[in-house]
Amino acid sequence: MECRHCASPLEKPGDYCLVCRDANTEAIVLEAARDRATITMLAGDDETHGDEPADPDEQILGTTTITTTPEDGENEPTELRNFAGLIGDEIRRKRPEEVYAGGTRDVIRAVRETIHYPFYRVDDADPVQAVLDRRGNRALDVVETPPAEKIGGSHTTLIGGRTGMEAIHAVAGHPHVKKVIPGPIDAGGKGSQSGMRAKVTRADDGGNVRMLLRDGSSVQENRVVTTARDREMGERIRADLNDVLAEAEFQ
Repeated sequence: MECRHCASPLEKPGDYCLVCRDANTEAIVLEAARDRATITMLAGDDETHGDEPADPDEQILGTTTITTTPEDGENEPTELRNFAGLIGDEIRRKRPEEVYAGGTRDVIRAVRETIHYPFYRVDDADPVQAVLDRRGNRALDVVETPPAEKIGGSHTTLIGGRTGMEAIHAVAGHPHVKKVIPGPIDAGGKGSQSGMRAKVTRADDGGNVRMLLRDGSSVQENRVVTTARDREMGERIRADLNDVLAEAEFQ
């Protein structure tokens, strides 16, 4: 394949061009099983027909498959880490703007730890088509502010101490979250022995959501301001945030 910008030859489809220093892949879809991962490279929506709607087939630049032989017992962590590392290497050489992932949660969690791109879960039966549909409809601003700077409001205490802050940071790190505003703590709830738990609730008409922190008998409702402009887009962000919390083992 040639670079879509300067026509220089590329070693693999969708690679970042080292000649003109431009990316050919805008988004990657990762379909992860425990023994096999498929990476699909997608071009930008506006790189095929200018202002006309892009042909989905033309947005797919190619696919790459990576396999492993799952290990058991004490060898499994090393084997899984190596598998995730190979997947991460393939993603990094594309330098995408965002990564969508579906499939085995352990593999996705391990890959997420190796890369630093906006990362979204997608659980549809056809994840590539689902992402093409989502990208065609999305027009959400990306917030580059570091997570710690997104947290504000008059209530500075979080239940769960450091663990509660880790959950808040996990949500604040999402690129479509503008601000997280901690609320007051209600200590009158029913006790639980499950430890710290976090959940993002249904979006409102403006696309904003609420994040509930529970620790023992204490509950704290935190307002999450997103870049969504309506309930539908807010619901997509809510699903992403709950996936982030589940992968961080807060659910």
